[in-house]
Amino acid sequence: MKVLKFGGTSVANAQNIKLVLEIINQKAKNERLVVVVSALSKVTDLLQSAAAKAAANDEDFRNIVAEIEKKHLDTLKELIPVSEQSSLLSHVKRIINHLETLLDGCFLLGELSPRTADTILSFGELLSSYIIAQAYQQVDKNAAYKDSRELIKTNADFGKAVVNFEVSNKLIQEYFASNESNINILPGFIAQTLDGITSTLGRGGSDYTAAIIAGALDADQLEIWTDVNGMFTANPKIVKQAQPIANISYQEAMELSHFGAKVLYPPTIQPVLRKNIPILIKNTFEPEAEGTLISDRVLTKDTVVKGISHIDHISLLTLEGPGMIGVAGSSRRLFEVLSQEKINVIFITQASSEHSICIGILNSDADNAEAAINRAFEIEISQNKIDPCYVEKDLCIIALVGENMKNHQGLSGRMFSTLGKNNVNIRAIAQGASERNISTVINERDVKKALNTLHENFFEENTKQLNLFVMGVGNVGEKFIEQIHSQKKFLKDNLKINVRVIALSNSRKMLFDEDGISLKEWQSALDNGETANAADFIARAKELNLRNSIFVDITANASVSETYEQFLKQSMAVVTCNKIACSSAYDNYKKLKSLSRQYNAPFLFETNVGAGLPIIDTVKNLIASGDKVHKIQAVLSGSLNFIFNNFDKNNSFHDVVKEAGLQGFTEPDPKIDLSGIDVARKILILIRESGYEMDIDAIANESFLPADCLATTNNEDFFASLIKHASHFEGIYNEALAKDSRLKYVAQFENGKASVGLQFIPKDHPFYNLEGKDNIVLFYTDRYVDQPLLIKGAGAGAAVTASGIFADVIRIGNN
Repeated sequence: MKVLKFGGTSVANAQNIKLVLEIINQKAKNERLVVVVSALSKVTDLLQSAAAKAAANDEDFRNIVAEIEKKHLDTLKELIPVSEQSSLLSHVKRIINHLETLLDGCFLLGELSPRTADTILSFGELLSSYIIAQAYQQVDKNAAYKDSRELIKTNADFGKAVVNFEVSNKLIQEYFASNESNINILPGFIAQTLDGITSTLGRGGSDYTAAIIAGALDADQLEIWTDVNGMFTANPKIVKQAQPIANISYQEAMELSHFGAKVLYPPTIQPVLRKNIPILIKNTFEPEAEGTLISDRVLTKDTVVKGISHIDHISLLTLEGPGMIGVAGSSRRLFEVLSQEKINVIFITQASSEHSICIGILNSDADNAEAAINRAFEIEISQNKIDPCYVEKDLCIIALVGENMKNHQGLSGRMFSTLGKNNVNIRAIAQGASERNISTVINERDVKKALNTLHENFFEENTKQLNLFVMGVGNVGEKFIEQIHSQKKFLKDNLKINVRVIALSNSRKMLFDEDGISLKEWQSALDNGETANAADFIARAKELNLRNSIFVDITANASVSETYEQFLKQSMAVVTCNKIACSSAYDNYKKLKSLSRQYNAPFLFETNVGAGLPIIDTVKNLIASGDKVHKIQAVLSGSLNFIFNNFDKNNSFHDVVKEAGLQGFTEPDPKIDLSGIDVARKILILIRESGYEMDIDAIANESFLPADCLATTNNEDFFASLIKHASHFEGIYNEALAKDSRLKYVAQFENGKASVGLQFIPKDHPFYNLEGKDNIVLFYTDRYVDQPLLIKGAGAGAAVTASGIFADVIRIGNN
C-alpha cells in the first residue's frame, strides 16, 4: 500500500485535478492507495481572511464566502458530467451555508476563538476532498471517501493540535482492515478531539495527515505530490541555479524542512521515521521527473552539504548581564516564560561565559516575548544585574545542512568567509552537536545575496558569478561589452567565472535586468530603457544587493567618480578607467583605498594609466615586495604620442588632433589630453601608488598650448583655435626638426618633485623610437638602479582600454 498526498497547487483547479486523477488512476493499477488532499490553492487563506473580517464586523466576509463558493462550484461543474451534478452541487452549497452560518456567528459575537477558527479552516479540505472523491468515482465507482476526523484524534490545542497516536493508529488500522476499496480519498489537515470537536494539525498539516496514516498502516511508501521536482539545494525562487536533491536522509530532510524548505511540513517525517517508510517527493506537473527520495540511506560519497535553507521574519532576543554568570536556572526561567506564552524558539546560542543568551523567534512573537521576559526578570533588571531584553527584528536564519558535514573540517570557516567577502554581517551562530547543521542569523535584506553566494560556493563547482553595473557605453564601453559577450563561454569553462551585466547606463538612458541583460541586442534595449538618473542607478544597485557586484565606470565624469564611496560601502567592487577619483584630493584617494579594505570591496583602476598595460599592477607588486620607487620617467598619453608622431609638414596639427579623436585615442574633450591635465593625473596616480603623498597642484604643468586655446569652453571653439594658432605648432615642429629630435609629452618624478610637459627627445633616448599611440614608463627603484624597469605598449584606444577594464573584472573574479 502507498499513501499519496496532493498539495494545494496540485488541486488548484479542475485542470490540475484532472492531472491528479490520472496519476491516481495509473498507480491504482498496481497497488492499493490512500489519497490525502489539501484544500484548493489559496482557499485556506481565504477562509482565514473571512474569519478575521467576520470577527472584526466587516461585511466583506460575505464576498469572500461567495468567492469560495464559486471556486468550488466551477471546479465541480468542470469535473462532473452535467447529468450527475444536481445532488453534488446541492451538497457543496449545504457545506457553504454551514460555513456562512459559523461566520455569521463570529460577526454577531465580534470574536473568533481558536476552536471556531479550526472549524472554519476545516471547510477547505472538506470541500476539496469531497469534489475530488466524486470526480474519481466517475472513473472507479468503488473508490471510497473517508472523513479524516473519524480516524485522527487529537487534544484540544486548537490551531496545532497534538495527535493521540495510540487511539488514531487503532482507528486507522481498523478502518482499512474492514474497507476493501482499492482507493480511499481523505481530507488532509483536519482531525478531531476525543469529544468530537474539529481540530487542525497546523498549516501544512496535510503532509502530516498522510504521514500519520502511512505510519499506522506500515505503508510501503509515502508520496508527497507538489509543484516542484522535490527538495532543492536551495529555494529555487531565490537561487536560480538550485538543483533537485535525488536522495536525502530523514535527518537532513527534517533539518531542511525546519529551516524553511516549504516543500515538506516539518512534523511529517516523525510518523514514518519510526517505521522506516521512505518518502518520495514528486511533481504533479512533471510526474516523470525523478523527485527526492527521503530514507535512512546515507550515501557515503554524497555531497557534503545537502542543502541551504532559511527562515524569514526572525527576531533575535538577547538577555545578558553579570547577574546571569554562575546563577543556576536563568536559562530555565527564560524558556519557561516563552513556553507559557506559547512562543516557539527556533534558534538558540549562549556565550560560554554565561553572560548572555540569544534566541531566535518569529517577528510576530517578538513584542510579546520581550514584555514577558522583562516581567519575569523585573527584579534583576531593576538591580542592574541583567539588562532589559534587547530585540532585533527583520532578521533571517540561514542553515547549511548535510549528514556528511561532521566528517569534514573547515566548513564553518568556508561558510563565514564566503559571507564575509560579500559583507553579509553575521549576528549569531549555532551548530548542533551532531554537526549536521550550521545556522547563522543575518539581516533579512541580505538573504538573497547570502543564499546565492553560499550556493555558488558549495554546489556550483566554485563557479563565481560576477554581477556588473556598467555606467558609460561609448566607444570603450561598447568594446567592453563586446569582449564580455565573446569571452563569456571561455570564462565560464576555463576560469569558472560567470559574468552577467545587470545594468547599463549612458547619459540618456539606463537599463536593468536582474537576470542579466542580453548582450546580443543591448543597444536597442538600452535605447528603449528608462531615463538615466545617477541617483536612481545607485539606489537600484543597492536595492538588488547582489553577490559579487561590481560597479564599472567607463566615463570621464567627475560626478560619477564621486559615487564610488557609496558603492564601496555596500561591498560593491569598483572598476574604473575614470582618472578623476584617484587624482582628486589625496585624502579622498586614501579614503577610497581605506573603504576598499574595510568593506572587502576591490577598487581597481589599472586603466587609469596606460590603458591595458599592467603599469599600476606592476607598481603595486614592487611596493608589496619591499622595493622602493625613486624616479619615474614616462610617456603616458597614447593620444599625444599619436598626435606628435603624425604631426609633420604634410599634416596640420588641427587635422591630426581631429584624426586622434575619430580613432578614439583622445577624451571626448580633447583639451583634457592636450592641456596636459590628463598626463598630470596619470603621473600623480603612479606617484601615489608608489607610496608618496602628493596633490595635482604640486605637479608642474608646462603647457605647449597658447593661452587662447586653453581658454576655450567647447570643442568647436577649441578646434577653431588650433587653426588660428597653426603657426605656433609649426614653430614647435620646426624646432624639433632643427634639433634632430622628436616631440614627446613627458611626465617625470624625482626627489619628491613632478612635472609634465612637451620635450625634444634626442635619438639616443629610450623615448625617441616610441611609435603610434604607445606608452612607455621607466621605473628606477632600489632593485632597478642602473637599468630601469621598462613597460611599453599601446596606451590608448577603445579596444585596449576595454581589455584593461575587463582584466580588472577578471582579477576580482579570481580573487
